Amino acid sequence: MGIMSRIHTGPRQWTDEDDSLPPDSWGRAPSVRRALPWGFVLVVALLVVGRFALAPHLASPALQTWATIFVAICVQALPFLVFGVALSAAITAFVPASFWTRALPRRPAAAVPVAGMAGAVLPGCECASVPVASGLMARGVTPAAALAFLLASPAINPIVLVATAVAFPGQPLMVAARFGASLVVAVLVGWLWLRFGRSDWLRIPSRPHGEGSKLAVFGDAMRHDLLHAGGFLIVGGLAAATLNVLVPREWLTAVAQVPWLAVLVMALLAVLLSICSEADAFVAASMTAFSPTAKLAFLVVGPMVDLKLIALQVGTFGRAFAARFVPLTFVLAVAVSALSGWLLL
Repeated sequence: MGIMSRIHTGPRQWTDEDDSLPPDSWGRAPSVRRALPWGFVLVVALLVVGRFALAPHLASPALQTWATIFVAICVQALPFLVFGVALSAAITAFVPASFWTRALPRRPAAAVPVAGMAGAVLPGCECASVPVASGLMARGVTPAAALAFLLASPAINPIVLVATAVAFPGQPLMVAARFGASLVVAVLVGWLWLRFGRSDWLRIPSRPHGEGSKLAVFGDAMRHDLLHAGGFLIVGGLAAATLNVLVPREWLTAVAQVPWLAVLVMALLAVLLSICSEADAFVAASMTAFSPTAKLAFLVVGPMVDLKLIALQVGTFGRAFAARFVPLTFVLAVAVSALSGWLLL
C-alpha cells in the first residue's frame, strides 16, 4: 500500500489500487452554482422590501440635509485635494532632494518661519496641504518646518486672503488679523514641535519610488497619495455632515451673547463644520450674532483643525501624531486669535 492509500476524503478512502484518477470533486468544496440563483432572488427581495421600508426615511429633511452637506464638503475639497496630491507627486518626481536643503535655512529653528511664509504663495486648502507636507518630509525637509507649512498654507495664501476681503468689505483689519494670527500659530507650533516633538510620534509616509521616467514616478506617486488621502477625506466628510445635522441652531444664538464662550463655540464650530478655507470667510461673515473676535477664531482654527483634516492627518502621519498635534494647534489657535482680535478688532 503506497502513500496515496492514506489519503482520504470523508468516509470513502481512495487508494492507488483504483484504476482511475480521482474525480473532480475530490478534495474540493461542494459547488456553489445551485446557491447562486437563490442568492440573486434574496438580493432582489431585499431591494424590494428596502424600497418600501426605507423610502419614507430617505425623504426626511434631516437626511437630505446630511447628504447635501456631505456632498458639498467632498465636492468642495476634492479639487484642492487633487491639486495638493499633484503638487506632492511633482515634488517627488521632479524636484531633487538637494533643492530643499538649499531653499531652506540649515538651522531648523530658522527653517520653520521660512516654511510658514512659503505657505503664502501656494493657493490651496487644508486638504492640499497634508499630502504636500508629507512629500516635503519624505524629501528630507525638517518635520517642524513641513508642519509650519501645513498650517500656514491654507490660511494665508492669496486666494484665502482675497476671499476674506470680499466677505468682510471695508474691514481690512480682519484680513490682517487673519494673516498675522495664522502665521504666528503656524510658526509657534513648528517651534514647539521642534523642541518637544519625538520622532516616534510622527510616521513619515514612504514615497513610492517607481522605476522608469519621471512621468512614471509622478503617476505612481499621485495614485498612491490620491487613494490614500481620498479615503480619509470621505471619513472626515461623513463625521462633519453628521455633526452639522445634530448641533441645534438655537444653541448658537444663546452663546453668542457671552464673549469668551462665543470665541470657544466658534472655534469648535469651525472644527465641526469642516469648511474649505476658500469659503469659510463667507460663512463667518453670515453669523452676524457673533463678535469680530469670535469670527476671527473661526477663520484661524478652521484651516488648521477640522474633522476632515484630522482624518487626513491620522491616515497620513498616524494616530500618535494627531493625538498631540491637534490639541496643541487648537489651543494655540484659539489663544492667538482671541489676543489678535482684542488688539486689532
